[in-house]
Amino acid sequence: MTISELRPRFQSPLASLMEQFVQTKQACGYRFGEGTRILGCFDRYLSAEGLLRCELPRPLTQQWLAKQPHESARTQQCRISLVRQFAGYLYRLGYCAYVPDRSLSAKVSSGFCPRILTHTEVQQLLQAVDQLTPTARAPLRHLVMPEVLRLLYGCGFRVNEVLHLRVADVDLNRGVLTVREAKFGKDRLVPPALPLVQRLQRYTASFGTRPPDAFFFPSSHGGPLSLPTVYWLYRELLLRCGIAHAGRGKGPRVHDLRHTMAVHSLLRWYREGADLDAKLPVLATYLGHQSLAGTQRYLHLTAELFPEISVRANAAFGDVIPRRIAS
Repeated sequence: MTISELRPRFQSPLASLMEQFVQTKQACGYRFGEGTRILGCFDRYLSAEGLLRCELPRPLTQQWLAKQPHESARTQQCRISLVRQFAGYLYRLGYCAYVPDRSLSAKVSSGFCPRILTHTEVQQLLQAVDQLTPTARAPLRHLVMPEVLRLLYGCGFRVNEVLHLRVADVDLNRGVLTVREAKFGKDRLVPPALPLVQRLQRYTASFGTRPPDAFFFPSSHGGPLSLPTVYWLYRELLLRCGIAHAGRGKGPRVHDLRHTMAVHSLLRWYREGADLDAKLPVLATYLGHQSLAGTQRYLHLTAELFPEISVRANAAFGDVIPRRIAS
């Protein structure tokens, strides 16, 4: 099914303009799936309220943007941000459109505080995942999960990037993995370390010949391994290792393996005496960030690591690595 087939059918008087807005976003490299979904909800609301002209009135807009029962401040902020962008688009085209103010939503405090695993904890996790055994519901988990976790930590992949790898994307002769349509809609090449490439070669051999479009890490049904499966197994592994979990969204999250990889890379480069001024842009490219600015939020360091690394990095880039703010 194509992206256009998944797109909601806009029906309000603003339908054609909404379609143009979505196309403009996607032309700029954004997938805009969630934005399109929210815009579809807004479109249905405007139709139900009887909007008759190509305009965006203040009363209707403010009513839809009001905080809903049980809605988080962050979810409301996403709706406000989307409508602000669309309203600005209409305004620039000469239409009468109320552009909502950001202050309509409650202030959202940044919850981004990755749990950086220690080298010992990473080693414990890898030892635990290597001891997984197959089950009736997950007959491939003992083969798949050890390599999934190693790619998440060893290459700093996002979880979805690993789960959607196809056989054709994994070139183990050259030692290069191709990530298709990653965040920001761009492809990128990622070369794992040689020991990891050798592990993937043994993993591939255990499956025999597979078609190029097969998922590299399949579920028992042949589709991609699911996110919930990875999350639950990860939690189980944390429990086995005695690594405390602070609760939903607080970690250690699966995504924190990506953050841990970035921090451990910086620490290793520092100890090797490498030029951090040159290494930070390399790390940004490896992680698939659009710019160095996108990398800084992945480089929260522990109090022990921060002073020794940040002094050198900031000398060239300013406050590249953000300081931790005591809560």
